Order: sequence, then structure tokens, then C-alpha cells
Amino acid sequence: MRARLDTIARSALSQDRAAGAFTCYDLATAYGVVDAATEVGQGVVLLVSPSTAARPHGPHLVRSLRALADDAAVPVSVQLDHASDLDLIERIVEAGADAVLVDGSKQGYDGNLALILQARERLAGRDVVLEAELGRIEAAEFVERTGVDLLAVSVGNVHGTYVGDPVLDHDRLDAVAAAVDVPLVLHGASGLPADTIRRTVASGVGKINVNTELRRAVLQHLATAAPVALDGGANLEKVLSGWADVARQQVLQVMRAFTA
Repeated sequence: MRARLDTIARSALSQDRAAGAFTCYDLATAYGVVDAATEVGQGVVLLVSPSTAARPHGPHLVRSLRALADDAAVPVSVQLDHASDLDLIERIVEAGADAVLVDGSKQGYDGNLALILQARERLAGRDVVLEAELGRIEAAEFVERTGVDLLAVSVGNVHGTYVGDPVLDHDRLDAVAAAVDVPLVLHGASGLPADTIRRTVASGVGKINVNTELRRAVLQHLATAAPVALDGGANLEKVLSGWADVARQQVLQVMRAFTA
């Protein structure tokens, strides 16, 4: 069922957990994500990367994700992730995304703020949740001036694979959580220990983005399943079914780790 992203995150926090947000490059992965969320009875977020969204068939994928989300038995949000192109943001919202991470974090504080305000103006009159990413500590002022619904924080977390043992600044995370009244978001959670994840949830992280381990699980499945399928009649349906099931299992594992 359609649900606001901030509502999903706040609901998760009220149950001492974080909502999982999973990057979906295709429908098979999205099926697995929604099946896992339905199995545990939790809301979930289907993320679409800006590179995927910008491809010629990007809006078609978003429309399909929208239909999948609307038909789900649990709350599901469709979010455009890490977007800084205002035209792309508007196009993907028109296709069915109900949330956007407007990412001006590389443009400095003022540039970041300006981009979010421009996006808000472009999307005026539409029920779209806006998430922002902030690398500096002026969180309270930033949230107040932009009116964002969620805030992604940088506390030692990185996108992709960590080199060495990850160390998060929990004191800084606690300080940001105390300063704002919106759910916090953790990007780059792939590879973080379960205890670290639970500590961030206890600090007020209500949404955690996942990409790397889900991609790897799917690719490992394909590396094994594709040769078998080619030798056994090229049964693509079986490969796709296994693809969705591998995604489901990986998402279940991750979602269970997101409880404080």
C-alpha cells in the first residue's frame, strides 16, 4: 500500500527499529524486497538510483514499482535516491516516486540548501517527501530552513564497501538526533556490524539504505544459475524466480538486523 516515507520511518522508530530502503535496478529484486517486507509485516522503501532513473526506460521502471507498491499488503514508498537534477526529479515524481533524496551535499551548505528549496518549489502541491543529506553539524538550522522530512547524516559511514573496520561517530549522531525532530537516515550501511546498526537505531536512525550486499547476492545467484540454465533448456523464468527469492532472503536478513 502507498505510504509516506517519513511515516514509514517514524513507525519503525516507534517499534525500536529502522525501516530498510533497498535499491532496485529491476523488478525481480523489487519483488523480493516486497515479499520480504510482507513476510515480516514491515513497511519498506524501494530506492531508484539517479543513473537508473535517467535511462530511457527509467520512468517505466518507476511506474512498475509504483504499481507494485500500491498493491502490496504492507506500507511501501518509492524513492528517487541521491538526485540533484531538478528536471529528473520532476520527471520521476510524475512517473510515480513519492519521495526524493535531494542531494546537494557536494555543493556546500548554501548550495545544498538552495537545491532543496528549488526542488520544493518545483514539487509544490504534490505529496512528495523530501530527504536531504548533510555532512556538517548545522542540522537544526538546515532542517528548519528547508522543511525536509528526513535527514541523512555523515558520521563516518561511507557508500559502497568499507576499507578496514568502519568506525561511526555515535556522539555526533546523538547530537544531531537531539537537535532535530525528523527521522535520521543512514547511508552506506553495507558492511556495518549488527551492534553498530542497532546503536544507530537507538540514536534515532529510522531509515537505513542498502545496496551493495543486495547487488552481490543477486549477482552471485546469477553467476551460478545462468550456466545451469543455459545447459538445461535456457529456462529464464526459473532464473528470475531464483533471483527474486535470493533478494527476498537477503532483505529478510538485513531487516532483522535493523532492530535495536
